[in-house]
Amino acid sequence: MRRTALLATVTALVAGALAWPAARQADAAPVTFAHPGVTVSKSQLDFARTKVNAGAQPWKAAYDQMMASKYADLNRVPKPRATVECGSYSNPNNGCTDEREDAIAAYTDALAWYITRDDRYAKKSIALMDAWSAVIKEHTNSNAPLQTGWAGSSWPKAAELIKYTYTGTWANSGRFATMLRTVYLPEVINGSNSNGNWELSMMEAAVGISVFLEDRTSYDKAMAKFRTRTAAYIYLSSDGALPKTVPSQNLDTTAKIVNYWQGQSTFVTGLTQETCRDFTHTGYGISAISHIAETSRIQGEDLYGTDVGERLRQALGFQSKYQLGEAVPSWLCGGSLTLGLGPVTETGYNALHNRLGIAMTNTQKLTEQNRPSGSNNLFVAWETLTDGDNPN
Repeated sequence: MRRTALLATVTALVAGALAWPAARQADAAPVTFAHPGVTVSKSQLDFARTKVNAGAQPWKAAYDQMMASKYADLNRVPKPRATVECGSYSNPNNGCTDEREDAIAAYTDALAWYITRDDRYAKKSIALMDAWSAVIKEHTNSNAPLQTGWAGSSWPKAAELIKYTYTGTWANSGRFATMLRTVYLPEVINGSNSNGNWELSMMEAAVGISVFLEDRTSYDKAMAKFRTRTAAYIYLSSDGALPKTVPSQNLDTTAKIVNYWQGQSTFVTGLTQETCRDFTHTGYGISAISHIAETSRIQGEDLYGTDVGERLRQALGFQSKYQLGEAVPSWLCGGSLTLGLGPVTETGYNALHNRLGIAMTNTQKLTEQNRPSGSNNLFVAWETLTDGDNPN
């Protein structure tokens, strides 16, 4: 009897141990989503608020920069439209800038509410979200997926803060959720075979929207695409002679890969698929990677200790040293780089250097040199305030 009972117990324990990874597999959505949980958590916000109220730097300067920006203007008039039409290089630009900037403004006002507890900012954020959720139906033309990714990255950040920290009411939060579910998510969830920053920004939007909607299926799908794309966007020497690829792109020869990597045929750790295009687009990709990793961490899975973190660290360091002025070798992009990385280093630097203790000399120098980092007017905003040397 005892032996039978013991055998049954051991069998059950082994079965449970074997079943656990399947139920808790890597990149799986959390059983319970954390809120607010899109790129910034409540503990991070509380840290920033405490620092601002104490007048501590660089957070006070970052806050002052944000509050002086056009995005914090309480007189801002939203400009929603049913169809946002965005062509290549913003031609045509029918509502594209308006949508992105109204979304950033909604997030800015939500942050302002959290720091100040001034109801006017929460109500303004709500007014901006309500204006768009009442009107928008679709995104069209060639840049529709990227536009949806950019705007769709900012909307859920604003919505998370309002829904889960504002003490007042948001009567139309359900309509806003429907907008994200029906207008934005279908446009981004299946990804893109364009340059890597497209799909990374689209997955940032998809992950953030999935958190707000508590949509585990979409979260899992977006995270899987993100992991594949990140590995194909930033090269590590451990990848082998050639960079990894996204299967659907059929980059099945060296020539195709070199062409896709902007003609670069020498691959070194930290190089990105768009380094030889320009640092601005590279910065978009790096930023989206850091935002998704941060959201994943808040949701219970820390990717910074995986290849995602290593690729992010190496990409930040590689791009930072040239952004700081190091001479460009002849083998790299023909000896010429187009700089302009943008305000995109705070989140990754904080996670990897401050939380994990990894030395990042070039990234640290560039990050501190650029403080306070503002907005790129597309989908990045106020990260010295929210992420600067933030231990939470």
